[in-house]
Amino acid sequence: MSKVQEIMKPYRDRIDALDDKIVDLMVERLGIVREVAQIKLKNKIPAVIEERIAEVIDRAGDRVEAAVPGEVGEDDADRIREIYALMVVICCDLEEELMES
Repeated sequence: MSKVQEIMKPYRDRIDALDDKIVDLMVERLGIVREVAQIKLKNKIPAVIEERIAEVIDRAGDRVEAAVPGEVGEDDADRIREIYALMVVICCDLEEELMES
């Protein structure tokens, strides 16, 4: 093992463990999105509800700002909002696909 690998290993291990949890939670979230698509289809609710999208993204960013004070919290909140914006678009796309099929 190289010096770099040796130095980085404990951090990489921690990141890998978190990634495993994140993936598990994302799979769970996609399962719920599939359920929601069926409910929306049966009740003629559109897949994309802009107010809800904004609410989800803002909620995630606000959680970060509450947990991490100051400028770092604001910067991290912006990053989390970007991640959530992408995740929500992907989930809305999945809902639309499921509702069309």
